[in-house]
Amino acid sequence: MSSSQADRRLLLVHAHPDDESIGNGATMAKYVDEGVGVTLVTCTAGEMGEVLVPDLSHLAHHLEGGLGEHRRDELAEAMAVLGVTDHRFLGGFGRFHDSGMAWHADGHAVAADEIPDNAFWNADLTEAASLLVAVIREVRPQVLVTYDEFGGYGHPDHIQAHRVAMYATQLAAVRSYRPDLGEAHDVAKVYWGAMSEERMRAGLRAMREAGDTETFAGMDPDGPLPPFVTPEALIDARIDGSATIGRKMEALSKHRTQIQQDGMFFSGGESASSWWAEEYYRLVKGVAGPRGEGGFESDLFAGL
Repeated sequence: MSSSQADRRLLLVHAHPDDESIGNGATMAKYVDEGVGVTLVTCTAGEMGEVLVPDLSHLAHHLEGGLGEHRRDELAEAMAVLGVTDHRFLGGFGRFHDSGMAWHADGHAVAADEIPDNAFWNADLTEAASLLVAVIREVRPQVLVTYDEFGGYGHPDHIQAHRVAMYATQLAAVRSYRPDLGEAHDVAKVYWGAMSEERMRAGLRAMREAGDTETFAGMDPDGPLPPFVTPEALIDARIDGSATIGRKMEALSKHRTQIQQDGMFFSGGESASSWWAEEYYRLVKGVAGPRGEGGFESDLFAGL
């Protein structure tokens, strides 16, 4: 490992446990293997998530509760698989509560009519961003990864995580802002996670031809797709996770209350490495590095 690799640091900002493994698990494992410092900040414990394991259904928020504590342990197990030793909750565990969500008639998530006390969706933006400023100034990452402005599919906590991450990135670089939170630091590159529209259509086509009509049910490979896909012309980086996909899938399996062990990640026409090994990103701050195959950066630190 070169000294330049040892000095590289990646910060990821996510809303709930399991989001990081779904969207960036292969990327995180790749950079851990390369000796890059990887830090994960999770903004809530996911207390409002649906429990997919019947034996653990009592943990649901509307029943006995305790799902947040359980998901904290699931996250720790997943990070152990990926090799990420620095993972934290924004402001400490329990500072911000999962906001929950509802489904809009158009098929995307929206805020629910009733949300819990101390919901992340209702957090004061400057307060939450300042908590992240302290992390940015401590860790001093060159690269930060979070969601796009719609949070991928509209979940209020994803949208809020995006807002907090983007605002904190600005504030952290201001020398005169809250010097008590540490020395100012300018994050060189910021990426939003993305899913390739072309890859999605090709995958859907392969699934339907193989007789798999359950995965992404209702989506037509030649029809309109949800807003979580992005045309490749607007995507800047693609991380090849073929060497780390096994650990990504194992990390996903640790989030057992949220991810069905026989569901789309692990079975069907586009399971495992045929679908989930490639992770895509949009560059929204900083200068793109050299582009390789397909016109993508193959390294989020490219050009630094």
